[in-house]
Amino acid sequence: MQKNSSGVKENKVWFNGKIVPYTEVRVPLLTHSLQYGSGIFEGIRAYSGDEGSNIFRLREHAARFLMTAKIYNLDLGYSVDDIINGIVETVRVNNAGSCYIRPFAFVDDDAISLGIGKKKVSTTVSVIPYDSIFGSMKSRGIRCKVSSWRRINSSILPIQAKASGNYLNSIIAANEASASGFDEAILLSEGGYVAEGTGENIFIVKDGTILTPGKDSDILLGITRESIIEISRDMGLTIIERRIHRDELYTADEIFLAGTAAEVTPVINVDGLKVGEGKTGKITASVSDMYDRIVRGKEKKYSKWITPV
Repeated sequence: MQKNSSGVKENKVWFNGKIVPYTEVRVPLLTHSLQYGSGIFEGIRAYSGDEGSNIFRLREHAARFLMTAKIYNLDLGYSVDDIINGIVETVRVNNAGSCYIRPFAFVDDDAISLGIGKKKVSTTVSVIPYDSIFGSMKSRGIRCKVSSWRRINSSILPIQAKASGNYLNSIIAANEASASGFDEAILLSEGGYVAEGTGENIFIVKDGTILTPGKDSDILLGITRESIIEISRDMGLTIIERRIHRDELYTADEIFLAGTAAEVTPVINVDGLKVGEGKTGKITASVSDMYDRIVRGKEKKYSKWITPV
């Protein structure tokens, strides 16, 4: 893959059903989705395998992409299989290896009216060489701040939709955490319970049991989250979905975040308080190791989650 002027290593993208050079894609400056955040997206990872790339849980991501489109009444004109084929084709044509995959659909119209109506919708797939959102911090653990901003809920916006506008909530929380010297933010629900990170689900370990916020905590029901729950139970670990109080963060033995970009990232400090021994815990490490093996196609039991390219 070649670098474009933005420094992102991309070569070709899937744009409205065709593979075209990244630099040839043009959209209006006043595009509805650029003005109002009406785009929808997915984040998917592929990992280098023995013979190419292994895409993790591709069908589940493609299905959620179209679910988000339905929630916002966007007619993409594509089926789940169409999206899957477009993603596979984009990874293949770019010989992408390990990469982050971004399907994105947006209202490709420069009218300034808010309503979407019958405005044109464009759909794209891009691939980006990628390691981890937290870089070298992932191995040693990150420091988190509980944000003063609350997590949005379904009385405000559809929280199960991965819509661009939803992530303004995450951006303002991340900005606050960074300005305070932390690596990531943790948002609470409107009811004051632990919800999630800015782009990750959260898990805590206490007395050998893994706890994670449930749907009633205004979380995105992440595909990585679902995977971690299944993996943990298969490993013989006890995992419980329930509301988690803020103070449980301070008394946890271990904490980790999980998401497509973050994978499994240990949290070693919350609000200046050391988590456990202040280093990656044994359960976090074991779950992380198993997850890494699975996404790289090294565990045959989970081969159904892998799409080879």
